[in-house]
Amino acid sequence: MYYQEDYVLLPPDLQPRFVKLPELREVLGRLLPTADLPKDLAKLSSPEQQITNLLETACELECQDGTWQWYVVRLDK
Repeated sequence: MYYQEDYVLLPPDLQPRFVKLPELREVLGRLLPTADLPKDLAKLSSPEQQITNLLETACELECQDGTWQWYVVRLDK
């Protein structure tokens, strides 16, 4: 997929919802302080860099309240 704008966000309660990229970035920003960050992610200097790295290299984040997952989707109109 060349254009990644829409995602399915799967929180620990397993109630999926569709989100746009800005909303996903906001959710990840709120989750970072409660996350068990891998060493390569923790060494990045800013939350924005951490979020960008997560979006480019991962699809889940382990937090205190459980595992959050996200997947890019293509919505046909």
